[in-house]
This record gives sequence, structure tokens and C-alpha cells, in this order.
Amino acid sequence: MTTLRAQSLPVPAPARVLACGAYLKNTACLIDGGTAWWSPLHDDLSAPAACTALRASLRALVARATGPIEAIAHDLHPDFDSTRQALQWAHELGVPAVALQHHHAHAAVVQAEQGWTGDAPLVALALDGVGLGSDGTAWGGELLVVRGPAWRRVVHLPLLALPGGDAAAREPWRLAAAVLHAGGRGGEIEARLAPRVGAARARGVRQMLVRDLNCPRTSSCGRWFDAAAGVLGLSDRQAHEAEAAIALERAATEWLAAHDPPPLLPPSLDLLPLVDALWDEADAGRGAARFHLALSQGLAAAAVQAARDAGAADVALVGGCFYNRLLDRLLAGTLEAAGLAVHRPAAGCGDAGLALGQAWAAALQLLQQAPAAALALEAQA
Repeated sequence: MTTLRAQSLPVPAPARVLACGAYLKNTACLIDGGTAWWSPLHDDLSAPAACTALRASLRALVARATGPIEAIAHDLHPDFDSTRQALQWAHELGVPAVALQHHHAHAAVVQAEQGWTGDAPLVALALDGVGLGSDGTAWGGELLVVRGPAWRRVVHLPLLALPGGDAAAREPWRLAAAVLHAGGRGGEIEARLAPRVGAARARGVRQMLVRDLNCPRTSSCGRWFDAAAGVLGLSDRQAHEAEAAIALERAATEWLAAHDPPPLLPPSLDLLPLVDALWDEADAGRGAARFHLALSQGLAAAAVQAARDAGAADVALVGGCFYNRLLDRLLAGTLEAAGLAVHRPAAGCGDAGLALGQAWAAALQLLQQAPAAALALEAQA
């Protein structure tokens, strides 16, 4: 038997919507009146057992609805099991299936928890490991402006090559090699990395980068954290999720507790010169501190400018990178000093809370479409 959890919403949901959640740390959610009903955590949908559990949870949520479900929300990625199950339920119930971009859904969690149904602008810094972008590429370091159901990507972190694709997310030394190659120093890959991973592996990754074979690009903030950890020698291979980023945060926090902040260049989102320069940093703690400070300053400057341009007073910090308490504190302090209200999802900044944002964003779309549909029927009468 599936046990559902209730969360009160500040205002009634604009529509009754069932959301199928993310690929990682999957949960499903139904918004129904003033309540969001949550499934248990299903873990990652790479496991057949998690997909089976999601199927049972969706059945339980459909049975819990107090009236007809008006839409099924799901991730933009077509190959997720959550997407396939969403399409099946939409067909069975005869309702629309609404695809939501991953980082837009993260921002919409804050809209739901604040009860925002209008077009007041929200600036969202969405920083995580990966989410399919609307252009078909891997996103993860995004600054969005959201108005009601509409959103636009204002700016993003620079693209970083992933030699070996998903293998690069597990082995930060590959991203360190990508930084050398992008900085015009590809000839140093074997000399710098062969002692750490072996000459054959270092040579192979260099050839992948030179030939641009199996080297997809990403704007992922998580991968830039991995790259910095790899350059500083804090992590070559990750046994657990975010292990490299955690090591980088720990090193920076300990160094800053004992030292004054190091001097930095003017704020910028161009991380390549910063991370490439870490090869020459003798103190890994100082290098980690430089990375955190420069990244937070660049992101804050971009967010403040986006808020001014959009007339926004609110900024959302969303995505799994905000489990990094140092990054969160540095960014929030600068944004609040600029007079902006900072919001974090109470449901959690990571993917486990994403379904609420999917459901709310889809409900806002239905709300926006309702007046247009009414006018069209009136014109036909």
C-alpha cells in the first residue's frame, strides 16, 4: 500500500494536476485544491523497482483526487520512465500531457510554495548536475526569469566538454583534462594527469578532446565544481554523488575560516580562466575558496542585473548545488544586500521536490489558456 503525504498550499491550486517527477530522486505529486499530495521517495528511475513504485504511487494519487485530473505534468526528456508513465496516464484519462523543462520546474516550486499565480517576475538561479534544456543540450547552470507560466533563459555558465559523456560526471580528472584542452593547453594533459590515472587513459581522453569524439557540452554548475576539484587534485574518481563538490566545499570552508578572502578579478560568469588558473595554485584550500567566491560573485552580479531588467524583487535559489552551504551563504548575502528577497524551496532544493514545480507550472499554463478558450467559444456562439 502506498502512503501519501499531504502538504498545505498557501492558495488553492489553479488546476488539479498530477506530476510524475524527476529521473533522480523521483517523487510524484498531485496538487488538488489547497493540498499537494506527495508520493514516497522512489529513488532513481534507472532501477526497475523505482519505476514499479512510481507506477503504484501514480495509481494512488489518481485515486486520491477529489475531482477530475486536468493534466499530467512530466519532464521534457522523452526517454525517462516518468515521461512514459505520464503519457500513458494522459491517454487513459483523456487529458493533456504537459512537458516541463527541468530548471523551469525547479523555479516553479518556489512559485507554488509562495502561492504565486500571477505574472510577477521571479529571477531563478537553477544550479545542478544536469537537466535537458529546451535546445536539446544538457543544462545545469542557468539564470531564468519566470513570469507566471512563461520563462526565459537569460544567461548560463559557459559550456564544458564531457569527455566520455556520463563517465566525466564520475571521474573529475576528465573534466580537468577538458579545462586544459579548452584553455589551449591540451599538450599538458598527459604530463599532468598520467601520474594520477595512468598514461593510456590520459592519452585516450586527450585524443577524444582533440577529435571531439563523445564530448558533449554542458552548462552544468555541478560539472564545473567537479572540474575545479579535479584541477586542484581533490578528486579523480567519485564513489558517491557530489563527492568532489563536497570535498571542494570543505576545503574552501576550512581555508576561509583561517584566512582573509583572496583577491579576485571583477565578477564574471566566464569560469574557464578561473579554473584553468587553479593548475598553478599551490594551496588547494585557497584555490577552492577562490572558486567559490568568484562563482558566487559572478552569479550574484548576473542575478542582480536580471532583476533590475525584469523589475523583479525576488530571487529563487534552486537545484542540488544549493546543498552547498558556502555557495548558498555567499550568494544569498550579496543578493540580500542588493535589496532582493531570496527564496529557497521548502520542499528541498534538489530533484526530490521537483514534482510540485512541474504540477504548478502546468496548472499555470491551464489557467492562462482558460480565458482564451472561453473567448474562442464566445466568438463561435
